[in-house]
Amino acid sequence: MNDTAILIFTPLVVVTGRIAGINVPRAVALSAIAANVGSSLTPIGNPQNVIIWKHYSLSFLGFIKGMLPYVLLWLVILFLFSLMVKDKRIKVKVPPVEVDAKLFLLSSFLLVFNVVMGRVDLAKYSLLLTVLAYLIVKRDVLLSFDVALVPTFALIFANFSELSSMVNIGKLTSAGVFLYSLILSQIISNVPATVVMLPWTKDWLCLSLGVNLGGTGSMVGSLANLIAIRLSGISVKEFHKYSLAYLLIALLLTLFLLEIRI
Repeated sequence: MNDTAILIFTPLVVVTGRIAGINVPRAVALSAIAANVGSSLTPIGNPQNVIIWKHYSLSFLGFIKGMLPYVLLWLVILFLFSLMVKDKRIKVKVPPVEVDAKLFLLSSFLLVFNVVMGRVDLAKYSLLLTVLAYLIVKRDVLLSFDVALVPTFALIFANFSELSSMVNIGKLTSAGVFLYSLILSQIISNVPATVVMLPWTKDWLCLSLGVNLGGTGSMVGSLANLIAIRLSGISVKEFHKYSLAYLLIALLLTLFLLEIRI
């Protein structure tokens, strides 16, 4: 999923960017856009797609077929953005990288362990046992843990279904569903926006387009954006310099493509 991808790649982007002497904020912002756009194609690429896929009882290939033209458009725009960076040969000496075998094996085991515990309804014990394992084997991992991301995860994945019953969106055109869900994503993030919009439209494609493209704009547009900013340490202003420019161009071209297909 996009959140996992950006969680893994952001530190790599920052480190390699600094070694190569490139514009790190631009690299981080484009990486976040890539994670959001790249995850848009399949029903399991991100949380909002999973919700839409299950709610509308769509086939796996049917979802991909509907999203494919728009995702290709978004990727082309992203590629053009990347061409803004002048191509130059960079000679750098990459520092040696060491893998902590003990930490890698422990983390791999705990990943499987926590999934199994969740499947057998024993998830409430997972956190305690995981913390104990790290305390015994590698306690400095706990000291470097980003505590602020936990309430962020909890807020974004909270149940917003009650909120949908409190608003009266009314009947919307296809373009209206797209725009409404995109704008809503900029305010409350795209996963909650998806849940709010579900009762108000049968147009799954325009809803999916709105919440997926909506994830590429403001920092709260998607959890992936918040993770990228938090882990990289870049300023919100620097992030929005690229993300909002991308959103504006992609929004206009997507609306144009929607009008043609409708």
